[in-house]
Amino acid sequence: MNKINQLFERKKKELLSIYFCAGYPELNNTVEVIRALARNGVDMIEIGIPFSDPMADGVEIQRAASQALKNGMTLKLLFEQLSHIRQEVDIPLLLMGYLNPVLQYGFENFCSSSVACGINGCIIPDLPFEEYLRDYKPVADKYDIKMVLLITPETSEARIRRIDDYTDGFIYMVSSAATTGTQQSFDEQKRAYFRRIQSMSLRNPLMIGFGISNKDTFHIACEYASGAIIGSKFITLQRAFHSPDTAIRQLIDEIL
Repeated sequence: MNKINQLFERKKKELLSIYFCAGYPELNNTVEVIRALARNGVDMIEIGIPFSDPMADGVEIQRAASQALKNGMTLKLLFEQLSHIRQEVDIPLLLMGYLNPVLQYGFENFCSSSVACGINGCIIPDLPFEEYLRDYKPVADKYDIKMVLLITPETSEARIRRIDDYTDGFIYMVSSAATTGTQQSFDEQKRAYFRRIQSMSLRNPLMIGFGISNKDTFHIACEYASGAIIGSKFITLQRAFHSPDTAIRQLIDEIL
């Protein structure tokens, strides 16, 4: 069974998934960051593939991606860095990035290289759903790479149910239609959206992302979903502390 499915079978609530950008702050610290996150109790890791035009990302992730590209990070190099990661880390690992670099690499090559490294899933925010069904799902299924799709407050119930029917892993529930970043709290409008999706009793688990940065936002996310995805806040702490261990310990202190 895929490690993503195993995780959600084993642990139903309070899951913490961390996003970081590969190649940031230094080109060769990707494995160091993954090790630090795993040994500090993170449940799942999303490894960001830096891209020059990250349309859904806020200032912190854009800055990290820009620095990673300046450092020389490429998808080919990332797979080389991850080639032995499964000798050290057992938790689910996903790659998250935009479609352009994946297409340049070749999607089947991408899936093959992912499997060789022990990657369990992939998140491509700008992949249209119909194209996913037609062109990508059959290849991803062949390699048992879980394709995680995003929903927003604007996603229709019909589309959400189709996503639920045709994916297997979890659904990434974006807290708002804005870019990534931190928020101090979730207002009633966002809570109403969370309640609406929760009431649909979807087959797939839900993870809430965008804006999770403190105890309030983390615990609200966990109330309505299996857990939360945090990216911008972790990257901010990486920049402040220059140590992934210190950054993740500080983050956990601030959200739990």
